Amino acid sequence: MDRLYAIVDIETTGSHASANGIAEIAIVIFDGTKVIEKFESLVNPQQTIPPFIQSLTGIDDEMTAQAPLFEDLAPQIFNLLEGKVFVAHNVNFDYSFVHYHLKKAGYQLNSKKLCTVRLARKILPGFPSYSLGKLCKQLDISIENRHRAMGDAFATASLFKILINRDHSDVIALALKANSKEQILPPLLDKEQLQKLPHAPGVYYFKNKQKKIVYVGKAVNIYKRVCSHFANNNPDEKKQAFLKHVKYVDFEVCGSELQALIFEAIEIKRLWPKENRALKNPELRFALYVYENQAGYLTLGVGKKIKYLKPYHSFNSKAEAVLFLRKLIENHELCPKFCGFKSVLITENPATMCCDACLKQEDALTYNQRVDAALNSIADEFKSYLIIDEGRDEHEKCCILIEKGDFYGMGYIPSQEIVCQLDDIKTKVTPYPSYSFIQKTVFDFAFKNPDKLILLQ
Repeated sequence: MDRLYAIVDIETTGSHASANGIAEIAIVIFDGTKVIEKFESLVNPQQTIPPFIQSLTGIDDEMTAQAPLFEDLAPQIFNLLEGKVFVAHNVNFDYSFVHYHLKKAGYQLNSKKLCTVRLARKILPGFPSYSLGKLCKQLDISIENRHRAMGDAFATASLFKILINRDHSDVIALALKANSKEQILPPLLDKEQLQKLPHAPGVYYFKNKQKKIVYVGKAVNIYKRVCSHFANNNPDEKKQAFLKHVKYVDFEVCGSELQALIFEAIEIKRLWPKENRALKNPELRFALYVYENQAGYLTLGVGKKIKYLKPYHSFNSKAEAVLFLRKLIENHELCPKFCGFKSVLITENPATMCCDACLKQEDALTYNQRVDAALNSIADEFKSYLIIDEGRDEHEKCCILIEKGDFYGMGYIPSQEIVCQLDDIKTKVTPYPSYSFIQKTVFDFAFKNPDKLILLQ
């Protein structure tokens, strides 16, 4: 072989490069048959090494205190790695650290990568474990100084030599092709999981080896978006979590980007995946409720949204809800006390003075007619409408239903079907919970795309 491989192992102070340092590095240059050069050094990580890592590696703060900084070693490390294939056991971990710290020192590494975990799974199928220690034991590879950089690097070189010799299906050559995704994928994720993904809008799910969903995302193109998660060398903790845990990818195709945005929010709230951060904020929405008191008068009240109680209308803040209720009182001469205000005079406007209903000087029937008029005005202000968007194919279209200003649900109808009745469309869509993010997303889309709206009767 005329290709050279740089087999790398590092010991670090933590699991992600952006907040942790390298405490030791070893590089073994391998020509496919033998080791032709090697390099190793302790590194001063400029931070304390956690006790559990000290216990695992035997490297402590005293050992690294007088060691060179990574930036001092960077020229030599870069020269050793440049132009060679970067090989490691779980390569994305080692590469992310080396790439990040070289970049901080002013060097841009852009190497092809090979992961001996992924290669071993393909070339040596059927092993119960693909950890370096377990593989070496099963293949009679001796490891000197386990969990030290050079000991593990030499063991990885021995493993890699076996993989080369047993590679009868050109697995390594295929992995190094420019259009191969093998170099970017985490160690547990088979390439076949990517190949099944569609070039279509929708929601995708990352699952761990127990098939538990750990992340939900949305995409205009599911295949491209999933690949992008693994295509760079992002050193942060969230990216490293993906690299460690993802074994399966599932998906749900949607008709449009808008539908994917909505469905992602619904699924994150439903599944509460470990690695999602966005869209997990608690819902602080308020609502307007209507009920009849013991004297038969209809009363209005503002309160936090109650999960199992249907509100008459919802708001994003208490201030917004109170302002809305005050306008109802003023416009329809409602009793402030019957609307939850302690004072009979809530503004300087005489129209908001108490109408004496609370003193029973106005009968319930007459008063309730004004309340009904107020509630009808809400229905008039907050229309029910459909957003019509692209379907999953040319035979259907996506419809998103807004009922009296609130997101109700979504579904699909035949592309030639025309719907104008609210009761009719409610039989054709799936109801979903409404969240503030969904409300804002839908309203913004409706404002920008009035040609896609159908008012319902």
